[in-house]
Amino acid sequence: MTILVTGSTGMVSSEVLRELAGKAPVRALVRDRSRAPRIDGVEYVEGDLDRPSTLGPAFDGVTALWLLTPMGPLAPAQSGNAVWAARQAGVRHVVRLSAIGAAHDAPTRNGRLHALSDAELQNSGLDWTILRPSNFMQNLLFTLNGEELYGVFGERRVGGIDVRDIAAVAAEILIAPGRHAGKIYTLTGPESFTLHQAAAEISRTVGRPVRYVPQSTDETRDGLLRAGLDEWMAEALAEYRAAYGSGFGDFANDHVASILGRSPRSIGEFVRDHREHFAGA
Repeated sequence: MTILVTGSTGMVSSEVLRELAGKAPVRALVRDRSRAPRIDGVEYVEGDLDRPSTLGPAFDGVTALWLLTPMGPLAPAQSGNAVWAARQAGVRHVVRLSAIGAAHDAPTRNGRLHALSDAELQNSGLDWTILRPSNFMQNLLFTLNGEELYGVFGERRVGGIDVRDIAAVAAEILIAPGRHAGKIYTLTGPESFTLHQAAAEISRTVGRPVRYVPQSTDETRDGLLRAGLDEWMAEALAEYRAAYGSGFGDFANDHVASILGRSPRSIGEFVRDHREHFAGA
């Protein structure tokens, strides 16, 4: 068994690599090996999902693929290039990271793009599993500014999930995919929470006041543009603000527990694990 991981320098795939290292032969796809952070037990190979001609050597001998593409308008093409390379190489199983609520009528453009890629994989002739996670708890690490916490939940609750639990689920399926073939899992934390609750957890943990500052959809978009995001990304994230603000993500389920045999991490556990970061933010 050789497992290939795409998106390997990103937040989710880096955790997937850590979960897999030492448990199975694992290969990380990177554009430039000299600039990739190294994880012991991982083989690094060059290739670019935007350039199909570069993918052959990376996929050679691969039996299982972790398929993650960056959020953006080119994601369906990148996913399609990976699926085609997997078919050509004889890959047996693909585990794809999709998005919560991915559908052709999703309230976000990201969800609609993921639906296209999900459908292509489902009709590829390959065995597949699709993971559709809720909002990442790790996003909170980038939205605390002094005593003020920002985010895209509005005033509603969202069943956010720790990226480490997504990675653990991915690794479990990639190593033993049999019973997961043809399954779609929506991954959430143990309960939904508001960003007011998240701010209170941070405040208790670091011992200083932290408050959540709700923003409208327009304020969210404008703030992201001022922070340097391009127009497509800022508008796509603002769409999530509108969707989550309508209750789109207000649910939790047992999908993580059914795969791992344990509960996913709570928002309290996540904050305590990242105490040093929040204390210095």
